[in-house]
Amino acid sequence: MFKTKKTSASLRWKHTFTMALVLTFYSTLSHASFIQYFKDEEGNTKWQYVANFSSATLILLLSITAISLFFSHRRSRKANKALREIRADLEQRVLERTATLDESNRLLTEANNALEEEVSEHKETTALLEASEYYLNNILQSMPSMLIGLDDNLDVTHWNRCAEEISGVSYDKALHKNLWQVYPTITISPEQVSGVIEHNKPVTIKHSQRGQYYFDIRVYPLQGKNAKAVPGVVILIDNVTQRTLAENMLIQRDKMSSMGELASNMAHDINTPLQVIVDDLHKLQKTLTSESLDKATLSTVLLDAIDKGKLASNVIRNLLDFSRSQGDIKRQSKITDIIENALSLARGTLSEPSGLKFSDIVIEKNYEENLPELEVYVSELQQVFLSLLRHSSHSLGLIAKTAFRPAIKISVQECYDAIWIKIQHNGRGLTPEEQQELFEPFFNASIDAGFEGKPKGGDAQNRLSFSHFIISDHHKGQIAVTSDVDVGTTFHIQLELH
Repeated sequence: MFKTKKTSASLRWKHTFTMALVLTFYSTLSHASFIQYFKDEEGNTKWQYVANFSSATLILLLSITAISLFFSHRRSRKANKALREIRADLEQRVLERTATLDESNRLLTEANNALEEEVSEHKETTALLEASEYYLNNILQSMPSMLIGLDDNLDVTHWNRCAEEISGVSYDKALHKNLWQVYPTITISPEQVSGVIEHNKPVTIKHSQRGQYYFDIRVYPLQGKNAKAVPGVVILIDNVTQRTLAENMLIQRDKMSSMGELASNMAHDINTPLQVIVDDLHKLQKTLTSESLDKATLSTVLLDAIDKGKLASNVIRNLLDFSRSQGDIKRQSKITDIIENALSLARGTLSEPSGLKFSDIVIEKNYEENLPELEVYVSELQQVFLSLLRHSSHSLGLIAKTAFRPAIKISVQECYDAIWIKIQHNGRGLTPEEQQELFEPFFNASIDAGFEGKPKGGDAQNRLSFSHFIISDHHKGQIAVTSDVDVGTTFHIQLELH
């Protein structure tokens, strides 16, 4: 703008100078002495001079004008160039400002879109939180157990529908009130709840009236970790009467099943020698009533009866020893010593109606040296091994081959932080159905219709549910069986090293 103003002032000055020159020329012409120059001696005008002078003056003026126009044109070109540059600069500035505005508009649009998305997400989150809060509140209200929330002042903060039904106190009346004011008969004391808050540890309280009702009362401290978390507890009261009664019935049934299995085993062990004793007495009676009295035969019958009487006496003694050992504590013992005691007991108590004595069975032992001791119930494990030996003896007695060599192989070894025990026999094996039912209680056996209630899979004395219970529950071990009807059976026992 400054250049343009300067150029206009210069042009006005040139025009003024030209006009002054022209005026000076004409004023000169008007001067008398100058006019005389264009006249001759006679006073006539020398038009040739006038024409020449006018032409020269016009040429001079035209030259000045042309030069002025040239410089004016030059200056106008420069001015136009400057104007174009100024225009280009202005256009560039406009473009830059426009681009800046476009970028600002774009960023603003993106910010608006992001804000709209955030608002939308916030609405969705709020809706989800409301839905979650409604869902959790619905769960708490629908719980079949009393749920009571307390703050650190032991005032009620939560009171579900079950609490309303059992206590007879509505939510509105219980809220923000002291628990023992609104429900004084609750079977928990303020000191117990305060102790949970103080020690920050949950507590479970069993409350029951034997044979009538059973309650499990659990008090949990709130575990919020942020600064806004309010200390307090949650009290959950479960009415477990039906479950406890059912569990007691199952326990009693399991006890009766174990006692039935044990009694069946003992009855089988006692019945075998008693049958032999009765047979011997019949033989003795026939011998005494016959005309010829054979003292050798009489002595043999009496010795056999005495031997079987000792066998029955050993069975009864074993049963008494086992009954006295109930309630005993675990103690460190070697598994091989327990197995040896069971073998010794089996030789004095086990026999089969087929005539097979346990002492006739070949016992093959494979004990690993330097086996560690285990903390076990000795008498219980001894009964487990005796039951396995009884089962093996019974299976061996079912083989009627003439050249059959009954054998039981026992191996004990340490492997993977556990003691592994295998008891294997070459008698009659178990069918898949018998393997499945072997460790089940006797009363669960299916009954064959038309066979006078005889259970599938063998008699009670051939079941090992009591042994399975001792191994798995009392000793936290594992027991399994692998068998083939034509090859034999192997019992596997694993006891963890502590």
